[in-house]
Parts: sequence; C-alpha cells; structure tokens
Amino acid sequence: MGDLTLVTGGARSGKSAFAEALAARAGRPVTYIATLEPLDEEMRLRVDRHRARRPTAWRTIEAGSNLADAVHAASGADAILIDCIAVWTSNRLLGLQDEEPAAPALDRLEDQLAGDVSALLDALGARSGPAIVVTNEVGDGLVPPYALGRAYRDLLGRVNQQLSRAAQHAYLVVAGRPLPLPPPF
Repeated sequence: MGDLTLVTGGARSGKSAFAEALAARAGRPVTYIATLEPLDEEMRLRVDRHRARRPTAWRTIEAGSNLADAVHAASGADAILIDCIAVWTSNRLLGLQDEEPAAPALDRLEDQLAGDVSALLDALGARSGPAIVVTNEVGDGLVPPYALGRAYRDLLGRVNQQLSRAAQHAYLVVAGRPLPLPPPF
C-alpha cells in the first residue's frame, strides 16, 4: 500500500499547488484525477489554468462520480493526485436536484458517500504508488444561512474526517503555507 496524504485548506489557500509539488517530488509518473465538471465559462477557465500549471507528462483522468473506478484506471505504481474531494462532494449533493434537501435524501447520500469513500480507500490501498487527496476545509467559517450550505458543510466534514483517519500524512494549507497535522486521535 502506498502512502496517502490529505491536503486541506480554504479557498485559494494554495492547497492544489502544494499537492502538485508533492506529486512532482514523488519520483514517479503522476496521474491527476480531476473531479470538476465545468458547467460554465468561468469554471472552464479554472480548469484551463489548472491544466496549464501541470506538467504535460502528467496523465489526467476525469473522474465523474466514481473515484474508485478512476483510481483503478491509473497505473498502480503512479503517484495519484485527486483534486478535489470538496468538488466531488458538491457534485454528489447537487445531484439530488433539490434546493432544500429533505433529511431522508441527505441521510441516504451521507451513507452513499461513506461507502464511496471506503471504496476509494480500498482502491488506493491496493496500489503501490502514493496518493495525494485535496479537499477544502469548510467548517471554520460561519454557519451557512441556508439548508443546502449547511448540508454541504456537514457532508464534506464527515468525508474529510473519514479520509483523514486513513491518511498517513495530512496538511492544512493557510496563505500558501502547509502546516503538518498530527495523527488522528
């Protein structure tokens, strides 16, 4: 099993650039697993900026909703960089197609996400290469004033905890500075 590193931080904290530097230093070919589905021009521009920043030798896999399948599609010896779990979780929540998600639908989604993260961790554990997973830290701010925002914060917080418990290394990136996090309690 290769090492799992979790990189988290706020928006524009530098977490993706830090994760990319970790992947580049792995000394292996890199497979970048992208989760963003660009739905408008601004998002397409973001994707283009991220692509331009990455070395051309890196392979990119567009993951969609099944991250475990994307990991299986990568070479087992490659370094994998998954960017980002926050977008993947958002895609899954927005897939409910409900502005005010009902509790039963959110409970089902939470169970599905926990199962999908377990499947992702199993897929990562079956590989010899290292994996770096990027996510956002959304629990440090104000409580969102609307139900969808609160649901997202709660779902992502639980997903992040599940990933962090499995990670051998974890960093919080603040203002472009990575801070190593202690092991889970």
